[in-house]
Amino acid sequence: MAEFSTKMDRTRISCGPAEKHDKEDREYWQNASYEEKLMTITYLRECFYGPKATTGRLQRFYKVVKRK
Repeated sequence: MAEFSTKMDRTRISCGPAEKHDKEDREYWQNASYEEKLMTITYLRECFYGPKATTGRLQRFYKVVKRK
């Protein structure tokens, strides 16, 4: 997998109506490879939940349900 850069590319910043940017975003992600999409999701998970969210295992838990 390629490395994901955390630095902002200031040459790619543009201003304009939100509808235009939303359309461009949809087109970009529709054409992005599965690898790039997965790398982006992994990066966002690490940003929000820390590195354990992407390197650790899923936690298993059981819920006891009382039957009537």
